[in-house]
Amino acid sequence: MKQRLLLDSTQIDLAITRLCYQLIEVHNDFSNSVLIGIQPRGIHLAQRIHKKLSDVIKKKEILCGNLDITFYRDDFRQKELIPSSTQVSFDIENKNVILIDDVLYSGRTVRAALDAMLALGRPRDVELVVLIDRRLSRNVPIQAKYVGKTVDSIASEKVKVEWKESEGKDSVVLLTEK
Repeated sequence: MKQRLLLDSTQIDLAITRLCYQLIEVHNDFSNSVLIGIQPRGIHLAQRIHKKLSDVIKKKEILCGNLDITFYRDDFRQKELIPSSTQVSFDIENKNVILIDDVLYSGRTVRAALDAMLALGRPRDVELVVLIDRRLSRNVPIQAKYVGKTVDSIASEKVKVEWKESEGKDSVVLLTEK
């Protein structure tokens, strides 16, 4: 497979910083807002955003959790999926929930996350943050409010986000068949 670098570690850091400032403009001190990373890949971005927001607004009480969507996926029985555990130790009732994932592709993961989140309570508002938006490939009418980078790619291409926490380095690459 042929690889093309879309974002290096510096560009990822800049995108996360920009996303954080956009979130601060809307949510101020996050007193009524919570961050929820979609497992498995969105949790790395959620943790980075949480850390950056805490540093910028000097508030350590920003609520952040992880949401397991395994049993809410529409392809649950077709794939061998390994469930994680949802780690949301706070109430989302009447909160502004900021769902976070690494790549928005078909929209099906986010749809599953919405279903899983509703099992925890009824939020006031839900917004979506993604590092990469593959905007030409939706199966479900879902759109991110905050986007790090938009990538126009065809179905045979794959966007791979590598995180220091799991792969040992930060990068986003576009994989294309030769």
